[in-house]
Amino acid sequence: MIRWRMFVTVSFLVIFSLAGCADLYGSRKGQKSRYRSSVVDYLYPNKDVQEVPSIPRLALPLKLGVAFVPDSGGIGESQLAEKEKMDLMNRISSEFRKLPFIKEIEIIPSAYLTAGGSFTNLDQIRTMYGVDVMALLSYDQVQHTDEGFLSVTYWTIVGAYIFKGEKNDTSTMMDAVVYDIASRKMLFRAPGLSQVKGSATLVNVAEQLRADSSAGFRLASDDLVTNLQTQLDLFKTKVKEKPQEYVVEHKPGYTGGGSIGAAFALALLALGGLALWRTTTRSERG
Repeated sequence: MIRWRMFVTVSFLVIFSLAGCADLYGSRKGQKSRYRSSVVDYLYPNKDVQEVPSIPRLALPLKLGVAFVPDSGGIGESQLAEKEKMDLMNRISSEFRKLPFIKEIEIIPSAYLTAGGSFTNLDQIRTMYGVDVMALLSYDQVQHTDEGFLSVTYWTIVGAYIFKGEKNDTSTMMDAVVYDIASRKMLFRAPGLSQVKGSATLVNVAEQLRADSSAGFRLASDDLVTNLQTQLDLFKTKVKEKPQEYVVEHKPGYTGGGSIGAAFALALLALGGLALWRTTTRSERG
C-alpha cells in the first residue's frame, strides 16, 4: 500500500513538472516581438498638414543636436533602455565631431521630445539648446523565437536547462536623419542594419534575447557609422554641385574648420623667421 502511494505521488510530480515545462515551452513557440520608433510618425503625425521645406541657409560652423525620436510602441517590451540610447548617441556624436564645420554637439534627452511633436517640438529644442540642425535617430527591431531540433529534450526537466533548443533571430535597423530645423529640409540620412542568429535553453531564453537585442543594436550602429561617412561625403558633393538648393554662409571669424588658412600660416612663419634673423644680426653686430 505504501509503495503504491509513493508511486502515485512520484507519477503526479513528474506529470506536473512535464506539463509545466511543456506549457512554458509552448508559450515561447513561434513568438515574435517588435519595437520601433519612427521619424515619420514624429515629424508628420497629421498627414493632412503638409510641411513645405524651403532652401536651407547653413551658417558654418553648425551646432548640431542629436536625439532619439519617441518610441512608436509595438509587440513586446522595448529592449533599448535610456542608458543604451545615450551610449549610442555619444558614439554617433563622436563621428560628427570629426567634421570641421560642426562647432558643437548637444545630446538631447528623450524626455524633451514628445510623440508626434513635429517641427513645433524641434523649434522648441532649437530655442532651448541653440542648435541649427538635428540628427534624429530611430530604430526598428524584430525578434523571432521558435523551437529547434533539440527542443524535444524539453520533455525532461534537465533538458530545459541544458539543451539550446530555442532558435532566435534578431533583425535590427537604425536610421539617422539630419534636418535643418529652420527650413524643414532633410539634408541627408544614413541607415544601419544587422542580423543576429542565436540559440538558448528554454530557461534562459529571455536573457539570451536581451543579449541578442543589445548585440543587434551595436552591430547596426557600426553599420550606421560606416554609412554615415559615405552619406556625408555625398552631401558635401551635392552642396557644391547644386548651389541653388543650399545656401552656405560663414559666421563671423569662421575660416573653415576653425583653423587658419595655409597662406596665413605661411605668412606668420615668414614674419617669425624675419624677426629671428634681425635679432641674430643685431646681436652679432653688438
